[in-house]
Amino acid sequence: MLSAFEAHLRFERDMSPHTVRAYIGDVTALLDYLAGRLDGVDVTALRGWLAEQHDAGKARATLARRTACIRTFSAFCHRQGWLPNDPGLLLGTAKAPRRLPAVLDQGQAREVLDAPSEGEPRDLRDQALLELLYATGIRVSELCGLDVDDVDRERRVVRVLGKGRKERSVPFGGPALRALDRWCVHGRPLWVRTGSGPALFLGVRGGRIDAGTVRRVVHARVRRVEGAPDMGPHGLRHSAATHLLEGGADLRSVQELLGHASLNSTQVYTHVSIERLRSAYRQAHPRA
Repeated sequence: MLSAFEAHLRFERDMSPHTVRAYIGDVTALLDYLAGRLDGVDVTALRGWLAEQHDAGKARATLARRTACIRTFSAFCHRQGWLPNDPGLLLGTAKAPRRLPAVLDQGQAREVLDAPSEGEPRDLRDQALLELLYATGIRVSELCGLDVDDVDRERRVVRVLGKGRKERSVPFGGPALRALDRWCVHGRPLWVRTGSGPALFLGVRGGRIDAGTVRRVVHARVRRVEGAPDMGPHGLRHSAATHLLEGGADLRSVQELLGHASLNSTQVYTHVSIERLRSAYRQAHPRA
């Protein structure tokens, strides 16, 4: 049953490996609660499992994901004929709280990107990936999947394969282009090995860079800036989106750049900008 559900998530729903792992873990926990039996399962049993998770102190975001997983699993089992009906249809949609993401202000972003470099391959790579993350707002998985040919230097755009295997082109500016050129000319050739392939960013052993390495690079660079909130690559994505809106970009353009399927996902950045505006108003206005 689990193998069939995993294949459904991977090949029919085209979910990411991370999401598939999370869903399989959730279903395994549900089946443990049900003693491995699906017969007689109804919405009361499903709600009972979610209530147990709530009582165990699970976060609302976790409960929201597990509710979505149950609905997907029960619908799949009903289509397979393992359940006479789909009890997941009767579950309410749990909503995770929307938190305002931590972002760098524009001065902090400049400090992160203007750190001195020794000119070593690692320095050149780290500077190039930081510049590209902030310039484009792409996800860390999208950055790691880039090949050399995905960068169009003449048009200053990078071709990105996002969620759901949707391709989009994202523009970037002069600083990112110069950093990429330095890495590709003076850094990458020193790390290329037989198995490197066309990967744009490499690890020290010559393989394609992984997300964990990128996260460590971003955390280390941000920690050097006094007063900056600790963040990883997604924090640079949040910061880029916020600064675009503060600079006058329209919401729909930012949605296209970030690769959001829904405008609702992009609207959170307008709240970040409003909060920053309110803070500045309270500090500066004599009658705030």
